[in-house]
Amino acid sequence: MGTSFLDVAGQWWDRVMEGFTRGTPLEVAPQVLLLIAAAAAALTIPRPVWRWFGLFVTFVHELGHAFAALMTGQVVKGIQLRFDHSGQMRSMGHSRFAAAWTGFWGYPVPAVTGAVLVWAAFSGWAGFALSAGALVLLAALLFIRNAQGFLIAFSCAAVSVLLVWFASPLAVSCITLAVGMALLAGSVRDWLNVLSVHTRRRRSLQSSDAYILYQRTGVPSAVWLVAFAAVIALSAAGALWWARPAVGAWGT
Repeated sequence: MGTSFLDVAGQWWDRVMEGFTRGTPLEVAPQVLLLIAAAAAALTIPRPVWRWFGLFVTFVHELGHAFAALMTGQVVKGIQLRFDHSGQMRSMGHSRFAAAWTGFWGYPVPAVTGAVLVWAAFSGWAGFALSAGALVLLAALLFIRNAQGFLIAFSCAAVSVLLVWFASPLAVSCITLAVGMALLAGSVRDWLNVLSVHTRRRRSLQSSDAYILYQRTGVPSAVWLVAFAAVIALSAAGALWWARPAVGAWGT
């Protein structure tokens, strides 16, 4: 008898549940760590690759807005993603603080997520991060409100589902670390992009979270840009701190 969809789904769910346990912290040779860092750079620096990986960073950006909205008791109405790396999260709420809080947690969230993934890889929680991430990405499909966004979100969710099913524990740790590094680098790239909107491409100001926050709060856009940068920098510092045992091994 053939295997039914329910059987496959049940086996996958078992793999997800297995991920919610602590595994072995990642310990790799310096050469392997360099290869992982090179993989992260390859995802974020070359323009042709960034065209695709940047869509995932945008997805994480919009999920940051959505989680921030939920934290303040708002109702998330939907998320739109587009192939030009733009996106929009719509929520329903009335508090000025809630609007500011929701608007802030876009650009910093890929960096925060990246730092958490670096920590997870070096502390034995990479499987947990993968299982939780797969569930979040699958749940997010319910909130996508446009065709391009669904294709982007479905692709991201499909990759996470396949990793849960096929990747070995060591591969999961290495991939978690590489994605974490890439999200950190991607957050810097996106911040530089929004900075250029305020300095060189001011006709696109309406697309800037910093400008939208200025309109909502009266606090200058420059303050929000500095705040974004501060969270990104703290996230990068945290990632380096958690990676220090592996980096320190280079001198031994």
